[in-house]
Amino acid sequence: MNLSERQNGILVEVRQRGFVSIETLAASYGVTTQTIRRDVNALCGENLLRRRHGGVETVNASGNLAYQARQIINVHAKRAIGRAVAALIPDRASLLIGIGTTPEQVAVALAGHEELTVVTNNLNVADALAITGSSRIILPGGTLRHPDRDLLGPDGDRLFRAYRADFAIFGVGGIDHDGALLDFSPEEVSARRAMREGCRRSILVADLSKIGRAAPCRGGELGEMDTVVFDRPPPEPIARLIGEAGAELIVAEGVSQ
Repeated sequence: MNLSERQNGILVEVRQRGFVSIETLAASYGVTTQTIRRDVNALCGENLLRRRHGGVETVNASGNLAYQARQIINVHAKRAIGRAVAALIPDRASLLIGIGTTPEQVAVALAGHEELTVVTNNLNVADALAITGSSRIILPGGTLRHPDRDLLGPDGDRLFRAYRADFAIFGVGGIDHDGALLDFSPEEVSARRAMREGCRRSILVADLSKIGRAAPCRGGELGEMDTVVFDRPPPEPIARLIGEAGAELIVAEGVSQ
């Protein structure tokens, strides 16, 4: 399913708020309730949202969406982030790349680079970078998590910590308004910490829908990152928090195709 701009906006808003009425969505987008219902029906048909009396809600407020669903949400924003990060990475660099759809888009943008050394627990990243054949790709052992196609656990954490890579690139489940980084499992938090410890420069990648998004496991703070890449300018309190911590903020909006 290719989401329209309005459908993508509806999906992001409902994920952030948990439940939104049809009337509120119609007023937000300046269209009729019939138009919103058609969009909502299409999203519910893909199991991205669920109808509730008077409105629409998230399918699973306590967990993450399926990987295939996340791949089509904010895809243009994630591609812009991918291009912005790829512009920071020279040929022959060493990288740790984590799980998630935004790091996957970074890997897609890096496919033209030469002689990278990439340590990743994300098979989607490995597939994207295997196209050219010039990069060395290193994967941990462990149990493959379906349908995300990633490997979480002690083996991966040990592998990340065994390197001193030039860059670590990872996403996050959510960013609280106080700058706390949130994820959906302790294993995801542990993998991100291992990457942070195994690199010279950490790069957190996130589209703005992650700000204020709830996830149950806390691990790290926004200000601990060396670089934070958003698709658009973040709210002023978040930008101030990043600046006060001495981290670099990059906005991918307008990065050339």
